[in-house]
Amino acid sequence: MTWNVHRAKGRDGKVQPERVEQAIAGVLAPYQPDILALQEADEERRPHARILDVARIASDTGLTYVHNRKELRWGPESDGFLGTILFLSDRFRQAEADVIDLPGHCHRGAIVIEAMAGDRHVRIMSTHLSLSQPLRVIQMRIIGQYLRRRPKMQTILLGDLNEWRPWRGLAFSRKIVGTQFAGPAKATFPTGLPILPLDRILTNAPGRVERVEVVDNPDTNAASDHRPLHGVVTVA
Repeated sequence: MTWNVHRAKGRDGKVQPERVEQAIAGVLAPYQPDILALQEADEERRPHARILDVARIASDTGLTYVHNRKELRWGPESDGFLGTILFLSDRFRQAEADVIDLPGHCHRGAIVIEAMAGDRHVRIMSTHLSLSQPLRVIQMRIIGQYLRRRPKMQTILLGDLNEWRPWRGLAFSRKIVGTQFAGPAKATFPTGLPILPLDRILTNAPGRVERVEVVDNPDTNAASDHRPLHGVVTVA
């Protein structure tokens, strides 16, 4: 599951982190997700200070907050890495954790967890990419170079990828990334009348995204300008 919480700024323009926390507890937690990826979940500007109660979110969802080392957070006042915060269920036995700096007009980044799911190796990568396609190409090229250096395993890529094209666009092509990510495109933005599939849940072979659905609920709709996206991914 992925959700751009827009720095807790709701459709009415008010910044109210408690609305995000309540929506996660009341709307998203009942889905019992194994992965919860939040974007824009720290302040936008340096020092990218925390805005959410991550301990409450972990308790309400039964998930583990993975940024337990300072190297996995942007700074001492942050909960995530450039606004990206990841929570995982106990189904995943974490082996490695890393962050990737990505260039752009706005500093971007990704959080990466390599884990075991049963007897399968799987990599979970959450990120928030640029609005600019040329910058997304550069950012995904860097991610592709990172993946080439890492052990080969199925990678689940999720987050606000800012790609409006249903066919994923140049940035997500095998030529740029070195692997083929795939998954359905469902419109998540803007909340009031979604027309753009900016938020995605993708994976590469041998896994497959079985289905995705956009969460349409008054509480989540009031809390952010993006709707959450829930998906089912086969780990193979």
